[in-house]
Amino acid sequence: MKEIILNKLKNVIYPNFKRDIIDFGFVKDMRLEDKNLALFLEIPSNSIEVKEKLENDIKSALESLGLNLSINIKTLTIVEEKPKKKNIAPNIKHFIMVSSGKGGVGKSTTSVNLSIALAQSGKSVGLLDADIYGPNIPRMLSLTNQKPIVDEVAKKLIPLKAYGIKVMSMGMMYEEGQSLIWRGPMIMRAIEQMLSDVSWGELDILVIDMPPGTGDAQLTLAQSVPVSGGISVTTPQIVALDDSARSLDMFNKLNIPIAGIIENMSGFVCPSCGERYDIFGKGGGIELANVNKCEVLAQIPIEPAIREGGDDGKPVVFYKPDSFGAKEYLKAASKIIEFLDKIGDTADNSSIQPVNK
Repeated sequence: MKEIILNKLKNVIYPNFKRDIIDFGFVKDMRLEDKNLALFLEIPSNSIEVKEKLENDIKSALESLGLNLSINIKTLTIVEEKPKKKNIAPNIKHFIMVSSGKGGVGKSTTSVNLSIALAQSGKSVGLLDADIYGPNIPRMLSLTNQKPIVDEVAKKLIPLKAYGIKVMSMGMMYEEGQSLIWRGPMIMRAIEQMLSDVSWGELDILVIDMPPGTGDAQLTLAQSVPVSGGISVTTPQIVALDDSARSLDMFNKLNIPIAGIIENMSGFVCPSCGERYDIFGKGGGIELANVNKCEVLAQIPIEPAIREGGDDGKPVVFYKPDSFGAKEYLKAASKIIEFLDKIGDTADNSSIQPVNK
């Protein structure tokens, strides 16, 4: 009887082909008990139309045999492959984007002290100054008169070192005070080169000090490496908070996990009496964090030691670790490490649309 069934099934042509389902080997099993026949097929399609046509053709082919027919057709399961993450600096485990909606909120000061605090926590850390038009990092780290050298073997720039971190900035590549009048594509290319053409070595974290705003530089970075977390730097004023909300919205649109908010100028600490005064308002950063379902990593006060450290190239975290500001930066570093441990591997920004260059 099974031979008869097989012969009849040879008349069932696979849709849109000239070969039958027996010839293709799609019939994987046949179970016949008395007048009960169960057929098991596997086909290389997930089309409902193809499946239904096969079921109808099989029933018609075997109708004359008077069997109680059960047809089980296993269709092709299509596994959608996730696009591979682009990473032009694969030797770096995590990338942290430090951004702000506007200038003058202390983003570079945050990047410097946060990088040193992360290094003091036992991480191998690099700091990339991607603020092409206003590179302040060299001054803040006492590197204004130093230039990176080229590794002649690897043909890559060797980053400078300061306070336990590796550092690269466009400000090291041209004379102090010289302006760069570059269009967007040149900025984008410069950022790519500072990621791929610098011998960073193996790093746990690369902190990237971004230019203010939400433009070409941010998009280029998100397309070049899988950014693990974004930090928005703000001040308590409503105007700054409005711009920070745009910065956080940018993180969401670029598929960058939000690590949190750092609020600078969060009160003034009197150096004489230690009293704190909320000159620029209070609570704005917390409210912004609540709206965006993230946390305030630190609230950095206005403190003369922070300003002096930036101007003199003596970061407060390194030189005055007992100051209010330094303690807040160290607290933020601890929270960022905890955040990175939770997300594991670097983030996936692979769904970002390519830039038209």
